[in-house]
Amino acid sequence: MPSTNFSLPTRRQAAQITAASLLWQSRFLYAQAALETRLLARATDWQTLRERIRSEPDLAAYHESLLEEAARALDSQLVSYKKVGRRLLTISRSLLKRVVLWAYVYRTTGDAKYAQRAAQEMLAAADFPDWNPSHFLDTAEATAAMAIGYDWLSDALTEEQRQRIASAIHTHGLLPALDSRAKHNGWHKWESNWNQVCFGGMTLGALAVQSVYPQAAAQLLALAKANIAHGLKPYAPDGVYPEGPAYWGYGTGYQVLMIAALRSATGDTWQIEKTLGFLASAQANVQTMGATGLPYNFSDGMDRPRFEPAMFWMAQELGQPELLQFEMRQLSSAADRRLAVRASSAPLAVLWWPKPKPTSQPLPLRWHGRGENPLVIVRSAWADPNSLYFAIKGGSASLNHAHMDVGSFVFELDGVRWGIDLGLQDYESLESKGVDLWNKKQNSQRWQVFRLNNHSHSTLTVDGQLHQVAGHASFNKVELDGAQAHASLDMSAVFSGQASKAQRSVWVKQRSVMIQDELQGLRPSTRVRWQMPTKANIALQGQRAVLTQSSRELSVRLMEGATEFVVLSLEKPMPEFNAPNPGVSMLVCEAAAAADGRVRFSVQLGV
Repeated sequence: MPSTNFSLPTRRQAAQITAASLLWQSRFLYAQAALETRLLARATDWQTLRERIRSEPDLAAYHESLLEEAARALDSQLVSYKKVGRRLLTISRSLLKRVVLWAYVYRTTGDAKYAQRAAQEMLAAADFPDWNPSHFLDTAEATAAMAIGYDWLSDALTEEQRQRIASAIHTHGLLPALDSRAKHNGWHKWESNWNQVCFGGMTLGALAVQSVYPQAAAQLLALAKANIAHGLKPYAPDGVYPEGPAYWGYGTGYQVLMIAALRSATGDTWQIEKTLGFLASAQANVQTMGATGLPYNFSDGMDRPRFEPAMFWMAQELGQPELLQFEMRQLSSAADRRLAVRASSAPLAVLWWPKPKPTSQPLPLRWHGRGENPLVIVRSAWADPNSLYFAIKGGSASLNHAHMDVGSFVFELDGVRWGIDLGLQDYESLESKGVDLWNKKQNSQRWQVFRLNNHSHSTLTVDGQLHQVAGHASFNKVELDGAQAHASLDMSAVFSGQASKAQRSVWVKQRSVMIQDELQGLRPSTRVRWQMPTKANIALQGQRAVLTQSSRELSVRLMEGATEFVVLSLEKPMPEFNAPNPGVSMLVCEAAAAADGRVRFSVQLGV
C-alpha cells in the first residue's frame, strides 16, 4: 500500500530542514567531481545508454529519430525575449526543447557542434533581462533548460560560458524564487501543477549550481522540500489528476524531473515518489487514453495523442512496461517517431527506457478512480483500436483548470470517437480580448466561454442555466464485475437551486452504453436538455439518430423522456470571443418537468 507519510512539516520540523545542512551536503558532493554530469544521468549511465542503443532495435530507432530532429533544428533562430501577452512561456519551452535535445545528442554521439549550438541558445537566454517571474512557469522552464544544459555540457563549455550560465540561473531563477515578499511566489503553497513545475525547475537549477552558489541553492532546496507536498496532494487516493490528462503530463513531468535529479545528484528523493496516488497516476493516465489513442480530454486539454516521457520513468520505476502501450504505439513507424521526438523533453524517454520484460501484467478493462475529479472508465479490450471505450467523470468546476463538465463522457466504438469533449480554448485568444479567464466565481466571465461551460459538454442543462461552480459530484454506486459495468453519479449539488436531486447512471456492455438521467424537485414545465457533441454526420429518424463518420455508423436511441432528437450546430458560439468549432454538432433531446417536478431520460449508444 502506498505510503501516506510524506506530509507537510510542522514549523518546528521545517526549521530543522536547515540551509546549513544542505549547504554541507552540496560541498561534499561537489568535492567528488566538478564536471561529472549529475542531473538525471551520471557518466556510467551515459555509457550504459550508448551500449543499449547499439543492442536494442526499438531504442535505436527512437534514438535515430532524435538525431534527425536535432539536425533539423540546427537552423532555428536563437531564442529571443518575446512575450505573448503576459507570458514568455513559448520561448522558455523552445529553449528547453532545443537544449535538452542538443545536449542529449552531444552526450550520446560526442558531436561537438550540438554542444556549441546548445551553448549559443543558453547564452542568448542568459542575456535576457529576466525570465518573466511574474508568470513563474516561464522562469521555471527556462531554469530547467539552463540547468540541464549546464550539467550535460559541463565538459564542452568554456569557463566563461559556465560562469555566465550559472550566474543567469542564480539571478533569473533562484533569487526570484526565494523572494518571500514577491507576489509572484504564491505557487509555493498551491495545490496544482504550478507547485510541481516551479519547484521542479528550481530544484534542477539549485542542483546544477550548488558549487557556485551554495547558499542560494541550499535555501531553494530547503524551500522545495518543505513545500512540495502541496502540489502532490491532488493525486490521492488513486492517481486521478484533477486538472486533466494534459496537465498530468505537465505537472507530473516536472515532478519526475525533480525526483530523478534528486536521486542522481544526491541519492535522496525525499520519498516524494511514495506519496499516496503519485505512482498510481501512471495507470490513471493510461486509463484516460481511448482505444483510438486519443485522451479523455476533460478539463483544459485537447483531443490529440500525447507522447509523455514521464511515462517511461513511471514504467521503469514500477517495472511495468505495459504502461507504455500508447507511447509505443506512437513510435511504431518512422513518421510517428518524427512527431513523437518533437515533444518537450523527448530525449528523456531514452534515459528511462525500460528493459524488455518477458511477461506483463494486464491492466483492468474496468476502472474506478477516486479523487477530486473521480472517473469511471470501461473498455472492451486494450489492444484493439476498434474496441468500445467509455469514460465519465464527476468532480467540480471549482477545481484548477476545470470546466462545467460534471457528468460528461466520451464514447468510442469501431475506431471512432463518437461522443467528444471540445477541450480548451487558447488562453491568449481570450485574455487578449479582455476576458477574465481565471476568475471562477459563479457569475464570472470565465463561464461565458463556450468550451468551458456546460452548454458545450455531454451533460445535462436545466432551463439554459449554468452548473453550480461550487457543486461537487461523486459516484455513489460503482459495480465493475458481471456482464455489464454500472455506475451512478450523484449530480445534485451541481444543480443546487435548480433541482433537488439529479443522478446520471450508466450501464456499459461490450458494444453499447445505456445512459439514464433522473431529476427531481424541478419546477413544473422546467425544460431539461440532454446533449452529446460529435464530429459525426447525423441523420434523424424521430427517436433514433444515425451517426456516420469514417465510413462507420452508430445508432443512438432515445428510449425514454423525449419524443425526438434535434441537431444544433456548434460552428460559431456566442459571444464573439468564443472559438469556432468547425464540423462539430450537438445531438440534443429535451423534456419538460411534469407536475411532480420529475424528468427522466434514457438514451442508448450502440446496439
